[in-house]
Amino acid sequence: MFRHLQVAALAAVATLAVSAATFAQAQTTRLDQIESRGTLRVGMTGDYRPFTFLDKKTGKFEGFDVDMANALGKAMGVKVEFVKTSWPTFTKDFVADKFDIATGGVSITLARQKVGFFSTPIMREGKTPIAHCGDVSKYATIADIDRLGVRVIVNPGGTNDRFAHAHFTHAKVEVYKDNVTIFDQIAEGKADVMVTDASEARFQQKLHKGVLCSIHPDHPFNFAEKGIWIQRDEALRLFVNQWLHIMRETGGYKAIYAKYFN
Repeated sequence: MFRHLQVAALAAVATLAVSAATFAQAQTTRLDQIESRGTLRVGMTGDYRPFTFLDKKTGKFEGFDVDMANALGKAMGVKVEFVKTSWPTFTKDFVADKFDIATGGVSITLARQKVGFFSTPIMREGKTPIAHCGDVSKYATIADIDRLGVRVIVNPGGTNDRFAHAHFTHAKVEVYKDNVTIFDQIAEGKADVMVTDASEARFQQKLHKGVLCSIHPDHPFNFAEKGIWIQRDEALRLFVNQWLHIMRETGGYKAIYAKYFN
């Protein structure tokens, strides 16, 4: 009888030990994992200037969100590993857990919210046209653009693609795969107009000074915000949001913003 009690007691202790270990494991957050690993994995496309650009010669990423990610990694006390993805495979790679966060001009959408958290918005904007400076008056409204004979160019897989196919049924919509050189197509007369985020339109106007002009970027066609897409971990989300708050209050965000947008 005593031996049976001993066995039962040992079994109970073992069960408690397993339960405690399981509970401890369950309490380990992604933020803990990042700190333990010593690396923050950041997914980005590398083709959306000024937010992210992959220099094929050096193999290094550069841009507004690259600087922001490096600042976040420094605040965490870990190294930053940039993981190349693409707009068509963006959500698939996120769900496959190829990175801890995704950034690089990422628009906040309800579809993306279903599979991950978003930080507090980094930037508020919307879709606006960009065309030859001499054609600004031709493409002021969606109706102006959505006419037979108008050549709209768009990069595949992202919110630009979805906006164009949702709003332009009469204009010819061409999907152009290289988002780095897509604006050169307009500059060279191979396309008439592109509708993209106001921030990108402003930046491309700066790069193609006197040739391309953003059209009413202060009054975009729709409402949109950009943020950091975060894997579903509350501790990581809270850390990122607090870091963003500190960056804004101490001038860190303003300094990085000025580098690329002023």
